[in-house]
Amino acid sequence: MQTVRVRTTQNVFIDYPVASIGDRIFAYLIDRLILILYTIAVAAVFIQFNLEQMQVWLLVFGLPWLFYSLAFEILMNGQTPGKRVMKIQVVQLNGIPPTVGNYLLRWIFALVDFYILSGAIAVVCIALGGKGQRIGDIVAGTSVVKIITDAQITAKDIFVVPDELHVTTFNQVSELSPVDIELIQRALEVNQQHGNDHPMNVITTKIKSLLNIQSDLPPREFLTVILKDYSTLNGDR
Repeated sequence: MQTVRVRTTQNVFIDYPVASIGDRIFAYLIDRLILILYTIAVAAVFIQFNLEQMQVWLLVFGLPWLFYSLAFEILMNGQTPGKRVMKIQVVQLNGIPPTVGNYLLRWIFALVDFYILSGAIAVVCIALGGKGQRIGDIVAGTSVVKIITDAQITAKDIFVVPDELHVTTFNQVSELSPVDIELIQRALEVNQQHGNDHPMNVITTKIKSLLNIQSDLPPREFLTVILKDYSTLNGDR
């Protein structure tokens, strides 16, 4: 199974399985089916009320077909309805949530990926590129991955890059599960992004109790050391 390594804001990497070509094709077909059903429904209304203004037709039919994927990916955090059904999502490889600019680049280059040679260019790029990227993804620095839950995360999926000369401080971290590590990482992210210390303080207390650790390190520094120790002890990467 192909994977892409995504760096999070806490220098934690998670290996996500790349969305298969089949998943992406099915998501695309679901989205097209939604658009077709929408078009049929609206056309029936127009016919019923004898609406013949060409400008209205172009507006009501053209805009949804043109901006469907762009609008939904922006509003649904990298997913369209089809992607949500197939449990796949657009992510940025540097770990930062994709921006409107990223989605816009993917949308612009969809013209090349999907409408030249009937999508053959996109299929070839995804199949041969190794990171599940069509041309739009390459330009935008994104990929489309299969969403994984906490229960599906394994020790090889998540790790933090320790300092080059890092020496393990707490050998007890080998007793932690990958889900524990993910919770630590999320607590640190909440603190960094929102200034909320509570999750970080709670998880610090629980980790110290679970592993019987006595430490005077501040919670943020303590949890960062825990992540680095875990990576050192659980990876030949």
